Amino acid sequence: MREIHLGQVVIQNRRKRGITQDELAKHLGVSTAAVSKWETESTYPDILMLPKIAAYFDISLDELMGYKPQMDSKEILSWYRKMSEEFANLPFSQALTHCHEAIKNYYSCYPFLFQAATLLLHYSTTAGSAENSKMIIEEALQIFQHVKNRTEDPTLGKEALQMEAYCLLILNRPAEVLQILGEKPSTEIPIEPLMASAHQMIGKTEEAKRVLQIGMYQQTLSLISLLSSYIQLCTDNPEHFEESCRRLKFISECFHLDELHPGILLSCYINMAQGWTILGKSEKALDCLKAYTDLAIRKIYPLRLHGDAYFYLLDNWFETMTLRTDPPRADSVIRQSITQALTNNPIFTVFSTDARFQAMTQQLRRHEEEK
Repeated sequence: MREIHLGQVVIQNRRKRGITQDELAKHLGVSTAAVSKWETESTYPDILMLPKIAAYFDISLDELMGYKPQMDSKEILSWYRKMSEEFANLPFSQALTHCHEAIKNYYSCYPFLFQAATLLLHYSTTAGSAENSKMIIEEALQIFQHVKNRTEDPTLGKEALQMEAYCLLILNRPAEVLQILGEKPSTEIPIEPLMASAHQMIGKTEEAKRVLQIGMYQQTLSLISLLSSYIQLCTDNPEHFEESCRRLKFISECFHLDELHPGILLSCYINMAQGWTILGKSEKALDCLKAYTDLAIRKIYPLRLHGDAYFYLLDNWFETMTLRTDPPRADSVIRQSITQALTNNPIFTVFSTDARFQAMTQQLRRHEEEK
């Protein structure tokens, strides 16, 4: 994040034009000592003087003040990484103060605001109390709404809408979710096949493959996410629940999600284990938790988005994403949340005295302490 450094800007522009402090002072009708103090930043010009200085150097007020109201994607990435580490290692209140300062400085930079709200949402669980967590989620919600209403980027606006809905769900406000999303599923048709055909027609076969790989990658993750959510609703029909689990596992194995995207697979294992527990199938639930634990303690850290031998053309696409391959939270916080998914889940309290379950929680705790 850039600070305001008017003094440095005055020096640079004055020297660029070969002008002395005395010459600048005479033009502006101030003393040479005043110009000297501006340049050392011991004092600043009167606000009415700023347009005159900017006009003299033929620069904007933002340029004069060394202020940039927008961040580019690299700066957003750097800021997010820095703040993620602060939330993981500093007192929450201190990190939150730094986050708020950046939000105020870049309130018109909507890609940045989207990522700042995402950061707040992901670290809301570390706010110290349920009441504080709710306040942080509500703050993130307001920022997503601001981005949705003000951005001119339709893709960013759609993403902000989705995150707004997610926040509302966490806050237990489902009626508002249906109000902003509507009650009919989207009928959008994937554009990747059309794009790939166009690339192929002009002889860009490799680019056609890349576009289709991106589409398949996204659709695969979307299908897994849909199945994982659907499984949670199927405990009223044991046969349908089991078949849904079978299909989810089949797709996961087919696309090697344990290597390609272990994070989403961990969530799937938890959802399946919860369902089997509700259905009273303890052994099947513990089998899912064992698969969860085995994956969680594998060498999957640091968690980063990446392709594989099949999705081998995704690297450049990941590079174009604002946060690229970075996870939403620091690895230390992710490891802690992985353990808590077992130890703090009320559904799994029925296993508190089970030897298998105890062994798994011990494994996860040991792994959580590893660097």
